Amino acid sequence: MDFLQTVQLIVNTIILVCFLGIVLFVIYLLFVDKNQRQHSVLRNYPVLGRVRYFFEKIGPEIRQYMLQSDNESTPFSRKDYLDVVKAGKYKSRIGGFGSRRDFTEPGFYIQNSIFPKEASELAIDQGEKITTNIYKLDNERLFDREEHTEEERVDPYLLSDEHAVILGQNRPQPFYVKRLVGQSGMSYGALGKNAITALSKGLGLARGTWMNTGEGGLSEHHLKGDVDIIFQIGPGLFGVRDNVGEFSDAEFMKKVNNPQIRAFEIKLAQGAKTRGGHVEAEKVTEEIAAIRNVTPYKTINSPNRFTFMNNNMDLLNFVDKLQQMSGKPVGFKMVVGNLDMLYELMEDIKSSGIYPDFITVDGGEGGTGATYQELEDSVGLPLFSALPILDLAMREYGLRDEIKIIASGKLITPDKVAIALGLGADLVNVARAMMMSVGCIMAQQCHTNDCPVGVATTDPDKEKALVIEEKQYRVTNYMISMHEGLFNLAAACGVTSPTEITAKHLLYKTEHGDVITGEHYVRRLYRSLKEEI
Repeated sequence: MDFLQTVQLIVNTIILVCFLGIVLFVIYLLFVDKNQRQHSVLRNYPVLGRVRYFFEKIGPEIRQYMLQSDNESTPFSRKDYLDVVKAGKYKSRIGGFGSRRDFTEPGFYIQNSIFPKEASELAIDQGEKITTNIYKLDNERLFDREEHTEEERVDPYLLSDEHAVILGQNRPQPFYVKRLVGQSGMSYGALGKNAITALSKGLGLARGTWMNTGEGGLSEHHLKGDVDIIFQIGPGLFGVRDNVGEFSDAEFMKKVNNPQIRAFEIKLAQGAKTRGGHVEAEKVTEEIAAIRNVTPYKTINSPNRFTFMNNNMDLLNFVDKLQQMSGKPVGFKMVVGNLDMLYELMEDIKSSGIYPDFITVDGGEGGTGATYQELEDSVGLPLFSALPILDLAMREYGLRDEIKIIASGKLITPDKVAIALGLGADLVNVARAMMMSVGCIMAQQCHTNDCPVGVATTDPDKEKALVIEEKQYRVTNYMISMHEGLFNLAAACGVTSPTEITAKHLLYKTEHGDVITGEHYVRRLYRSLKEEI
């Protein structure tokens, strides 16, 4: 038998073995599936049923990459995702041929001036340039692309000193910010150490912005970059609690004495979960448990409210206590839902004279690592309704000059940020776009600890996928690109800074095709509220 005949015999044997293996496997499935009592489909169709489960499993990926258009899918479309990724990798927001927005749908538009501002007229601080790495595309093929990074010194697009936003203007240690966009609360534990470190370093390089710790407390990874931090205090009191879970003055003062922590945010609720936080047991490593002062590898379900807060005055007295102890800005994060209670809160703030330095309003479309469907889908107003309601309530009680508003809820591109500014926001928080900047592909596995790109996981093997030294620059580029876009919009509106964008610069096209001004939109909302309350 010559060599070729031997090879042919081996190949035929392998084919026969594989065929027999498949036949035996199918017989096994027929026997097992027909006799199991859990799945009706498999009892009647043991083989086809398995095929059904296979396609059900890969269905989200098939829809995302093959079936849905660029404007479909929730919570973010393919276009949304690419807008963030392009800004992070290439520091670019340029597209060609025309917009992919559906102009038949109702929505906000930005009024342009006939005589826009020139670049030289804008109030930008372009002082010290920022050194970053930007991707350059060499060749794109069917199954891969060739790219390389180049170090570049780029303009920072910071707010000028006179347009800087001040949190806690009356505090001994006010917080000056020279960017309008910062990172929303994302806890270490919900995100892994590599993701937190890349965000910290990237935001630090961008300068002028901030990083919110989320309710999970402060880790060494938050401090890896030279970034200002807003420390969030949730109902679980992680990072400021004692061994029995009560608020600890001593632990709080440790955070106060950290120079990177510039402000404190009391988390009453967030848009996607108006309950306490939830972290699966496998994410609660010994390190995370030590930071939070909880038991390792045990699921964390923090309370849905602070146990010592039963009314508005309890909240305000806690705000006042933290302000007096820290000398730093203190605010709280809330979701607008019960309008009667909102107005009662404003009345109590005014009558007590205890002013939070800021209120963060999170829209119901906000994101989360894990929550329940019923809370995620239907509790709390979406941001572009909630934001002007809060702004109007504060103005009615004469609080607007004393309290800043930070808005959050899918504000991932400069135009959406500008709309939020027009509806009353002073600053904007972004979370999921920051995750996309460090590699998130929207697999929606945040709650499982199986994030395929190492972002929302504490699994060491999964985390290795996220290379800090590469992703940190994407965060920097995204932040700079967002502010470059905001100054473009300010120029288009005819104002010198995005801080000057107001409701008069907005238009709203209704579902019937009517066009109303942003001011009319807000007034109409106000009238309808007063009729209801």
